[in-house]
Amino acid sequence: MIPDKTPVEKGVYHPASEVTNGAHISNFQKYKDLYLQSIQNPEEFWGKIAKEFYWKTPKTGSFFDYNFDGSKGKIYIKWMEGATTNICYNMLDRNVKEKNLGDKIAFYWEGNEPGDCMQITYKELLQKVCKFANVLQSHGVKKGDRVSIYMPMIIELVVAMLACTRIGAIHSIVFAGFSAESLCERILDSYCSLLVTADGFYRGDKLVNLKELADEALKKCRERDFPVGKCIVVKHLGVTEAAEESCINTASTDAQSPPAKRSCYNMQDKDNVKAKNVHHKIKTPWNVDVDLWWHDLMKEASDECEPEWCDSETPLFILYTSGSTGKPKGVQHTVGGYLLYTATTFKYVFDYKPDDVYWCTADIGWITGHSYLVYGPLANGATSVMFEGIPTYPDISRFWEVIDKYKVTKFYTAPTAIRLLMKYGEEPVRRFRRESLKILGTVGEAINPEAWLWYYNVVGNRKCPIMDTFWQTETGGHMITPLPAAIPLKPGSATFPFFGVVPAVLNESGEELEGEAEGYLVFKKPWPSIMRTIYGNHQRFETTYFKKFPGYFVTGDGCRRDKDGYYWITGRIDDMLNVSVRVKIGPIAAPDYIQNAPGLPKTRSGKIMRRILRQIARNERELGDTSTLADGAVIEELFNNRCGTI
Repeated sequence: MIPDKTPVEKGVYHPASEVTNGAHISNFQKYKDLYLQSIQNPEEFWGKIAKEFYWKTPKTGSFFDYNFDGSKGKIYIKWMEGATTNICYNMLDRNVKEKNLGDKIAFYWEGNEPGDCMQITYKELLQKVCKFANVLQSHGVKKGDRVSIYMPMIIELVVAMLACTRIGAIHSIVFAGFSAESLCERILDSYCSLLVTADGFYRGDKLVNLKELADEALKKCRERDFPVGKCIVVKHLGVTEAAEESCINTASTDAQSPPAKRSCYNMQDKDNVKAKNVHHKIKTPWNVDVDLWWHDLMKEASDECEPEWCDSETPLFILYTSGSTGKPKGVQHTVGGYLLYTATTFKYVFDYKPDDVYWCTADIGWITGHSYLVYGPLANGATSVMFEGIPTYPDISRFWEVIDKYKVTKFYTAPTAIRLLMKYGEEPVRRFRRESLKILGTVGEAINPEAWLWYYNVVGNRKCPIMDTFWQTETGGHMITPLPAAIPLKPGSATFPFFGVVPAVLNESGEELEGEAEGYLVFKKPWPSIMRTIYGNHQRFETTYFKKFPGYFVTGDGCRRDKDGYYWITGRIDDMLNVSVRVKIGPIAAPDYIQNAPGLPKTRSGKIMRRILRQIARNERELGDTSTLADGAVIEELFNNRCGTI
């Protein structure tokens, strides 16, 4: 449980008065009181929060119900069953019509190229979402249908996903860095009836012809007897013939025109040489039976669309995460619980205030982008920065330049990005003032103490607390995390559980360990945004997350709890094998071969891809889907250095 007091020894970082003054949760005792309430009386705790949002009808049964033990029947989780709402209405209509935030900036969009930028208000976003919702409906998309979205980090991506939620369709967003095979696999798995994509985009100085990849994926779908009816294409890099003469590099003020805010690059330039300020007509591959231009469809669409009212347990979206067998898992989240939890975690973990400018650097193709760039911030009426580029383009100061440009107050990024930028020293950071920053955050994997201290001392000027958040695609939101004013920080520790979260540390036998301990990290009770199933495969859901330790949600991660009750995430539990290079690992286990590895194949979120390691060990070159791999060069190096086996 939560300790009575916090540690005071050296190496513990306490919040400054600038952080505690006016904070939502201003001290550790207040955190502890609210935490105990959330555990002992969850209906009262979450019921109060639920009143901040719009519900068309109230719940009809118990506030929540669940079974985590497969021996007692089917695994299930239900929150506020019978209550109806619409998440898009709560993101947009509520803010525009009830909170008078129509003229507030919802997103500052910062393109890959500096100077390529635009902004969109809540009112403008609502209008675009309604228009595209009508477009989807006009092409037969209805409540419960799955829509695949394969797009770069542009405003139209947010519009597309919220348009789906407005009409009760289920979006399945596929990261635009994934291959055609990965897109095909995800379309087939969830039977998507329509694809939304873009012509192409630049990631740094690399050109990605997205439409070609989308076409290849759709061809693969047809070959597998699943033709996708329509493909809607955003003209992101170029312009139509009609608008070609007026292509400029500044934000378009004409809502009806294609997005000429972007530079007009030549998609046929195989050398990836940018033709900035030179206007080329894009020769996008086109299938007249399937393809439709986004801007043509939006011109005629009405900007009014009644929301589809959905039960709290209605599926909201499917997001695929890597599976150890090589087949990705379609994690399914639902409307009501996900709304409550992402809104609440965003508010308290980042201590959100109405004048904040918040920036989460994650791509929307990942769960962090879903929860903490779109749903959590919009539910709070926040202003966010949406970034298309990468931290090292056009130079290694890009992050800090953007922070100064938009006066960012809350900044949320990955330890991998921090470690990358650390290599270049302090000068690129100190080139910019960063005076607006108040709170920093990390996501994706545990941050090592060295990177934590650099982030705190250099980026945050020793005044910004770091929210080292532990959570997963499956959890939907933050699980173990500091709160800026309430919880003293230990570099590398995720600290304590968020409200409603009951962690436990188990040994291999499934026994709960008390006090200082290390073992399997599990959760004993559901929280609102827990995944409900794996799309189309509930048995896999039960086996993956509940079979090993019946009665618990198994994260697959290990953790250590120290003497002060702080939690330290130690990584995927089945990745850990403590090997001393001796004759034996243990009394009877001895390695047949030992191979030195300068790096391991990991996903972009830091998980080791054990399937690939097994295939390398067997010298199998056909690796299947490697689209989630962060660095493909690692695989070639492992094959080249592979030790000889019999």
